[in-house]
Amino acid sequence: MRRLALFALVAAVCTATAQTPEIFLRPMSKAEEAAKFHPVRQGMRAEQRLKAYEDRLRLEATSPFGNLMWQQVGPTSQGGRVVDIESPAGRPEQLFVAFATGGFHHTRDDGIKWESLYDPASAYAIGDTAVSRDGQTLWIGTGERNSQRTSYSGTGVFKSTDGGKSWKNMGLAEAHRIGRIQIHPRTEDTVYVGALGSLYTQNPARGVFKTTDGGKTWSHVLKIDEFTGVIDLRIDPKNPDTLYAAAWDRDRKAWNFRESGPGSALYKTTDGGKTWKVLGKGVLPQGADMGRMGITISPTNPKRLYVLVDNQGADLSMPWYDEGQPAGVLTASRFRMMTRNVFVQLDAATLQPFLNGFGSPRLDAAKVLEDVKSGALDFEKFRADLADRNPGRFTYDIVNSQVFRSDDGGETWTKTHPWTLGEMLGYYCGRLEINPHNPDEIYVMGTYLIRSRDGGKTFERTGRGTHVDYHSVWFDPNRPGRLAIGNDGGFYTSGDNGDTYRHINNLAVGQFTTIAVDNKTPYNIYGGLQDNGTMKGPSSAGGGRGAANWTSIGGGDGSAIAVDPRNDGDVVYIASQFGSHSAINQATGQRWQTRANARQGEPPLRYNWISPLILSPHHPDIVYLGAQRVFRSLNQGRTWEAISPDLTKNLPNGDVPFSTLKDLSESPLKFGLLYAGADDGSVKVTKNHGFTWEDIATPAPDKWVSRVVASRWDEGTVYVAQSGYRDDEWTPYLWKSTDYGRNWTSIVGNLPLETINVVREDAKKKGMLYVGTDLGVWVTYNDGALWEPLNGGIPRTPVHDIAIQEREMEMVIASHARSVFKFDLKPLHLVDEALRATPIKFLSASDMQRGRWGFERRQPWDTSLPPSPQLNGQFWVAKGGPTAIRIKDSAGKVWVERTVEAKPGFNTFSLELELKRGKWVGEVPTILPRTVQEALADLYAERRGEYLAAGEYTLEAVQGTQSATQTWRLRG
Repeated sequence: MRRLALFALVAAVCTATAQTPEIFLRPMSKAEEAAKFHPVRQGMRAEQRLKAYEDRLRLEATSPFGNLMWQQVGPTSQGGRVVDIESPAGRPEQLFVAFATGGFHHTRDDGIKWESLYDPASAYAIGDTAVSRDGQTLWIGTGERNSQRTSYSGTGVFKSTDGGKSWKNMGLAEAHRIGRIQIHPRTEDTVYVGALGSLYTQNPARGVFKTTDGGKTWSHVLKIDEFTGVIDLRIDPKNPDTLYAAAWDRDRKAWNFRESGPGSALYKTTDGGKTWKVLGKGVLPQGADMGRMGITISPTNPKRLYVLVDNQGADLSMPWYDEGQPAGVLTASRFRMMTRNVFVQLDAATLQPFLNGFGSPRLDAAKVLEDVKSGALDFEKFRADLADRNPGRFTYDIVNSQVFRSDDGGETWTKTHPWTLGEMLGYYCGRLEINPHNPDEIYVMGTYLIRSRDGGKTFERTGRGTHVDYHSVWFDPNRPGRLAIGNDGGFYTSGDNGDTYRHINNLAVGQFTTIAVDNKTPYNIYGGLQDNGTMKGPSSAGGGRGAANWTSIGGGDGSAIAVDPRNDGDVVYIASQFGSHSAINQATGQRWQTRANARQGEPPLRYNWISPLILSPHHPDIVYLGAQRVFRSLNQGRTWEAISPDLTKNLPNGDVPFSTLKDLSESPLKFGLLYAGADDGSVKVTKNHGFTWEDIATPAPDKWVSRVVASRWDEGTVYVAQSGYRDDEWTPYLWKSTDYGRNWTSIVGNLPLETINVVREDAKKKGMLYVGTDLGVWVTYNDGALWEPLNGGIPRTPVHDIAIQEREMEMVIASHARSVFKFDLKPLHLVDEALRATPIKFLSASDMQRGRWGFERRQPWDTSLPPSPQLNGQFWVAKGGPTAIRIKDSAGKVWVERTVEAKPGFNTFSLELELKRGKWVGEVPTILPRTVQEALADLYAERRGEYLAAGEYTLEAVQGTQSATQTWRLRG
């Protein structure tokens, strides 16, 4: 795969006094990597996305479904990816916590109660935030800085001057992703923004931007090139004209991530950004080896700096790693150091286990030794063959994370430790923070949170028992020992300097990617989450703390889910990233692996991050699984057979599996009619159980296939959704074919520019479809001629998956920001052309039973009055406007009336049936009754209130000259 000049004895300096031949293969250079995997591309401009957002707002305003509400059903127990924690410098008891996609939240009590300050507008992804000293001026830089496969771009920087009550977009939309925002400590209208730029394409809006007028205008004060943005930015608190900027040259593609490049460097300015110089020459990694950096500066001694560097250079000390193997075992390093004369001294029993790790055809150790000894097999050619079979075994690892320190404002640097910190997910985490109370104490964020208390000489792990993948650490500047941390599992606080932590997991901010339901009563919801596994929860759970009743049933990055319909869903198939599939019998507790593996002599399997697994609608024992080939099992995934060749384009892979199948769908109408869609745009169909396959590419043949759906209504009908996310493009791609994919028609209709992640057919109405986009859910009744948003009661959120529970007629969605929501589909099924033409109509207002209203049992000390009973209902109007809802008796007397400001479409009303409110009555006269009337009198009558009497009434809705009526009964 990455074979370079094999085994040339290039001198590598390993100690100050000795040289030794290079033992391993050098990894591909960044220039070679860029040439092979990274064509230069231009993405869609953010201004087009902002215009599309305005289109969405207009469609939301006229949607007939705006009053139909989604219900949040959790979970809250797993947390979500925190990207930033801030507090006002003058009020550190307040904390502001930003989630990658889950919003911006404010707490005054360490997370007991939260206030959501930023429900996503045109962009929901957050890269960084900044807070003024008094907490009233807030900045949000949209577009996540962590360059992960489901991190989203933004539409600029947003500002609030009223503590988060209102927000304004202050520009920089083309920056796409924000690395850091720094507010001038003395002049708050002066703000610096580190702009990272787009992730998958190239654009010039990268570097450092500065405003001196609160964001009205911006100057591009540090610009490098169209590949290089600024991931971190720090201001000197005592000399705010001095700033340090970490420039990061990176480019992601669906098939490879180039994590460093020649544009990366550490910059410093001492004149507010007018001029910059590069720091650390000769000490810090240089040029293409320098990956992401994190900067921290001591607030008490700003000359003290630390920099965390993700060093992408080859680690030449790798041959002397501890490989964790006892003496006598042949390892990669031990093999690579052998000469021919040493190798032939091996015995076959020692060599054979080592050779077994090099695939097919199987190598026989005895034969290899015999041939090398006789000269029939050249030893160097043999080593080259092994490297070709498994290049990863013989390629140098990268250096990974290193910490450097400066005590003179960045003029000189020293590496604080003699060894590498190892794999710390530098591209994804890559930050560090200094304790403001101790300049020798630093926290380094990576897979784990590690701490040094001696200026970086030694480290220890802190945060044991917390989640992994850290992105933010905050210290209370006034109270030593109080700190907060954020990682992929959420938000934590500590009062003992990080020795112990409390998990604040009461926000529904999970990043769900997949969703499924069973048929239990109440039905259960299953969902896969980014880095939080697979969870199961009851559909009856409400939002808030009631949504904590979810349990974990799988780990890793939750992936494909399928529910066996027998016994209403005892058997569930789950997965984690890249094809790690398994099944659970929840009734017996039995678990088994359901991953397909390549047979001997076959190429390795390539699995997508979320690889597809589906059950046949014709028999649930039949399971289909997708890698680059389709596999079928007839026994619940216990054994597999391949039923296809490679169905992808088999394009070159870098460090990310690509040309993998992304979705599978079998026709509910014909057994063996199966569709497969791939991340490289390939779409294939078999009509005969996999004996033959046809290429049925859509008119967008290279776009990532997000969904393939075989219709439940017509055998030849199939839908395909595709995504331009990995091209920094938001065009919706949705196709329909009625001839098994031979011809395609776009059914995007009036959808704005929003990436489509999922499409589902309705279970009752032909031609009724739902799509989940990067901003929400849309419905069409006519196969895409007209789309209408379903946006009631839900933030604009990326929807990655949709499931429909057919018994309850509810739709459940996987939000990649705010966990799980459900939606009642029954009102949607009432809509037809006749209803749309009806000026006004009651849709629901059920008869009621009159209770013991006013006579409820209560404690003597309870001075509150009981809530008024309510009649709740739903009505339809063709046009918006004031609409009076009345309860009238047979004589025409109006007993209850309320005016609703109705919107076109569905509306709800609530009428109070208490005609006269009661009032609290304290002590009552203690007199003996003189008449039977006095003896039977209700001494607390004033407390009771007056209520609508039992009987038959007419409900009336009146809007202008239009009206509708319905008989309604209040039973006694």
